[in-house]
Amino acid sequence: MTTARARRAVHDRSSLLEVAVGEFITRGYDATSMEDLSRAAGITKSSFYHHFAGKEALLRAALERSLAGLFALLEEPGATDGTPLARLRHIVRGQIAVLQRDLPYVTLLLRVRGNTESERWALEQRRTFDAQIATLVREAVEAGEIRVGVEPALAARLLSGLVNSVVEWYRPGRPGAAQLPDDVARAAFEGILPAAG
Repeated sequence: MTTARARRAVHDRSSLLEVAVGEFITRGYDATSMEDLSRAAGITKSSFYHHFAGKEALLRAALERSLAGLFALLEEPGATDGTPLARLRHIVRGQIAVLQRDLPYVTLLLRVRGNTESERWALEQRRTFDAQIATLVREAVEAGEIRVGVEPALAARLLSGLVNSVVEWYRPGRPGAAQLPDDVARAAFEGILPAAG
């Protein structure tokens, strides 16, 4: 005979965070209670609190994970060495790879609106990331790699918008997923129209 203790789900911090992110995306952060989270995980609220201080701590951990992946890109050799345009391409490819690897976490990051301290922190981090991309665009313009007259802040926002839109339609396991980072970078930097003859 199976006891209730044996049937109870066993979770660690990582798996509980995964459950919480799924609920935040489905219900919205504000509408999700600790009761909802414990029910989704199949554990008691006290078991959840054993791993996380509360809902805000879960949100912060999820946002930290997605942002850590993005900022780690800026430290990679491909993002620090080479021409500005080559570095931009590397970062855009890397952003898509991070999105593919951490899709729920990046999706949550893109949905924050600044209603909590953690959300405001995450928005500030995103602005910092975007500013670094704008600096690279400016360097690429100055190096003659991007058309003169391109506004760096606008170009950075457009690149960011292109990358971020992928969360709306990307589904893991579909054909072409492995080459998606290269495909998006190619579309961003080479366009989708054939070269003029």
